[in-house]
Amino acid sequence: MTSQFIVGITADLSTSIPTDLYINGQWVPAQDSGVFAVVNPANNQQLANVASACEQDVLSAIDAAHKAGPGWASVSPRARAEVLRKAFELMIEHKEVLARLISLEEGKTRAEALGEVAYAAEFFRWYAEEACRDQGIFMRAPSGANNILVKHQPVGVCLLITPWNFPAAMGTRKIAPALAAGCTTILKPASETPLTALYLAQLLEQAGVPAGVVNVIPSKRSSMVSEVSLSDSRVRKISFTGSTEVGRLLLAKASERVVNCSMELGGNAPFIVLEDADMDVAVESAMVAKMRNAGESCIGANRFYVHQARAEAFSSRLAQAMSELVLGDGMKEGVDVGPLVNASTINKVEQLVDQAVVLGAKVLTGGARVAGPGFFYKPTVLVDIPNNADILREEIFGPVASIITFTSEDDMITAANDTIYGLAAYVIGANVGNALAVADKLEAGVLGVNRGFISDPAAPFGGVKQSGIGREGSQDGLHEFTEKKYIAIEW
Repeated sequence: MTSQFIVGITADLSTSIPTDLYINGQWVPAQDSGVFAVVNPANNQQLANVASACEQDVLSAIDAAHKAGPGWASVSPRARAEVLRKAFELMIEHKEVLARLISLEEGKTRAEALGEVAYAAEFFRWYAEEACRDQGIFMRAPSGANNILVKHQPVGVCLLITPWNFPAAMGTRKIAPALAAGCTTILKPASETPLTALYLAQLLEQAGVPAGVVNVIPSKRSSMVSEVSLSDSRVRKISFTGSTEVGRLLLAKASERVVNCSMELGGNAPFIVLEDADMDVAVESAMVAKMRNAGESCIGANRFYVHQARAEAFSSRLAQAMSELVLGDGMKEGVDVGPLVNASTINKVEQLVDQAVVLGAKVLTGGARVAGPGFFYKPTVLVDIPNNADILREEIFGPVASIITFTSEDDMITAANDTIYGLAAYVIGANVGNALAVADKLEAGVLGVNRGFISDPAAPFGGVKQSGIGREGSQDGLHEFTEKKYIAIEW
């Protein structure tokens, strides 16, 4: 290992984090010596220089994954499961290091970072169990002519592209099922948050993952990485989490070779407060659904549809709760909300809010960025938002709740579904039967009824419409990395 970043955990404990590429079980610099800076969004100070993969590095990673493929695929499900179980245990053992890294490079508070580590580790434990349960099919053909044997085989070399908002969880949610299925992987983490992914690679090596099975190649040249990978016949799968705009481009490129695709894309989640909603449940759920990771979540609540009879109570209580949140460096005690990840993210949030206000929206709390250093935006509640405001159509990815009132449930459902997105939705109502009926009419892949936290490794996660293709988590996530082979046989 030629390059490292030293991260302090406590006053008397520090850990070295690799900053080179991880290819074929070796830590190597980029072949053109390229690097890029990783910045702490809380103070805009540089944390480390990380190797930036070039085209030859991508090809080296593909070579390594391709050569390691047959060997890993032949490893028994139980043996693969034991490796994944060990990875789970190592993540829990090193949770403080991981949480510190996540806070430093992404901005999460320590409590949220520890929560992400626990959630991320659970994917290794879940797929350690599922690796041994990937059952095929055996049946007699209805005609009686032969038996039908269906087995699941690993799809092959997988390109995994992850975002910055959950640098540990988005990595494990893809790596764990891929390894459980017997696939080899090339992980391209977001350039904002590569240190967490590189440390995960180090833990996976300790867990017993063979050389070449997991390769991690941070790069500032993202389009080059996908272009080279998807043009190579050895890459058989891409799993991407990110914006719908980038997802469309990747799908177009993948179509040239008909590459197997899983896409978890953007969202514009409605949060619906029905007339009979319990206000305590509504506000508590809204704070979770909106303020998780400072609103930087693809399933974060964007548009709050509140029944006219409850609008004043909900709006005032939500604004009060938001105004009481403490904004600051996520690593400091007592901080509730950390910074946004970078300048472009906070600029977009500011532009969306400012435009809505110009068009007539009213700010109940927040509505402005905080003077630097760092990318801090005040938790914000908006009401009286006109229909032509961009904030109702675009994914906010920040700590802003936009409240719209309704009187007709049918009209509200039509408005909630009036978006290209269909990832998450939330419904709050005391009459659970009615709340479920409303949820059933919403065009979304994952929904919460009377709760703001909905993610679970055991549940299928993904969207409809332009929010994605395929599912992560549950056994569905394992099947995303397998191909079904049908054999007609008589005996």
